[in-house]
Amino acid sequence: MPTLIVEPLTQAAFAAFGEVIEPASAQAVLSINDGTALRFDALARVDVVGVGAYPVISLFRAQPRRLRFTISTLERHPLGSQAFMPLGTAPYLVVVAADAETPPRAFLAQASQGVNFHRGTWHHPLLALERESDFLVIDRAGEGANCEEIALRELWTIDLSRLDAL
Repeated sequence: MPTLIVEPLTQAAFAAFGEVIEPASAQAVLSINDGTALRFDALARVDVVGVGAYPVISLFRAQPRRLRFTISTLERHPLGSQAFMPLGTAPYLVVVAADAETPPRAFLAQASQGVNFHRGTWHHPLLALERESDFLVIDRAGEGANCEEIALRELWTIDLSRLDAL
């Protein structure tokens, strides 16, 4: 079974799949609330299409995955982007693919990093590590089928042996 080497989550490495949501990626930082808060503006773009479509904010609670974990399916949302922002302190994994035939890539996301998948990006459902983890999720609601799933022709395992070096 082929192995996915986990790589650090960076803006450059993830750009083809979406945006990394973190203050370091902000175009502008504004002081608000009488100077008691900073606003990191436009970290990701919510993208929804279709009649009656609208963005929604949800909370997902993910159970930690047991390792050695096999990647056998991917999903995508053709009618809207989907953002995940962790609310805890544990890192998590992000697995994405350019298309259903291309080998996936695995990224280690820190607790300070969220991701926003571009509309139509193939990705694995949430992969929490270490402990149960809550995520703030921004995605699309409304009419139309917005979740497609595929079984991969080739199974992949995730190589976590280099995580300590990331």
